[in-house]
Amino acid sequence: MSKFLKCLDLGKAFVLGLFISGLGITPAHADTVKGVATIQVVAAENFWGSLVSQLGGSRVSVVSVVSDPNADPHEYESNANTAKIFTTANYVILNGAGYDSWGDKLLSAGTNTNRKILNVADLLGKKNGDNPHFWYNPDYVNQVITQMEQDLISIDPSNTEYYKEQYTALQKILAPYQNRVLSIKNQFGKTPIACTESIFVYPAAALGLDLVSPAQFMDAIDEGNDPPVQSVVKFEELIKDKKIQVLVYNEQTVTPITETIKKMAAVAGIPVVGITETIQPPDVSFQEWMNAELIFIQNALNAKALGK
Repeated sequence: MSKFLKCLDLGKAFVLGLFISGLGITPAHADTVKGVATIQVVAAENFWGSLVSQLGGSRVSVVSVVSDPNADPHEYESNANTAKIFTTANYVILNGAGYDSWGDKLLSAGTNTNRKILNVADLLGKKNGDNPHFWYNPDYVNQVITQMEQDLISIDPSNTEYYKEQYTALQKILAPYQNRVLSIKNQFGKTPIACTESIFVYPAAALGLDLVSPAQFMDAIDEGNDPPVQSVVKFEELIKDKKIQVLVYNEQTVTPITETIKKMAAVAGIPVVGITETIQPPDVSFQEWMNAELIFIQNALNAKALGK
């Protein structure tokens, strides 16, 4: 393994720590404000939970169901506790597109008809079978937080101005991450890269990078299946022939074949960057997590461009 790859791994926690201390953001999770009940929000995943928590501030109490850094979110199974919080929630946020179908089942089994529901896939005009990693698309994120603001206002209209102020503040806080997307696009647009699964399709497009890894391979890994043999052969050829500058992999979806691909890339001197499906570590904000991952990708592209 090159010195760069070792530094990339060792520096990951340090860079993220700098972001956390620098932004100084602590999402609110109060149960009451001056004796007034807050909006009870359930987000199926912690990336949407982080955003709605920052939008709602002191007016919301947010529970994010899927946040385990050691688990594959695709394999989550609901339990009695999850069913209970869905029943009592005022506002439920699902990713949709089959990503959290367990949540759909809980909603259909519940009796609370007064709760408001945001299905992100429905908002974006997506359906089952479409790439569900919407939170990795900056434009989609903007659409979602706009809808969240509107939903919170409809639930709690007496605090409309508060939610508008929170929305404006969140837009400013998200700006560094979104500006970094543009910076990478301007500097490294059309650079060929690969990813072990389809989680990076949206970011690659936003960053202007050329994602050349076989779609059949990425989709199969994403769905928990063995990729077609021909797609494996093609992926290995891309690495052997050094036709990619960076390999991105999902740290929460590890299989023998993705481990083999990672090792081959490292041996070939191709920087390997890990990303996650849910916010890691779970106690940081959405933008801290996103910005830190972008820094690792940017550093890898820089290093490769400099021949390190």
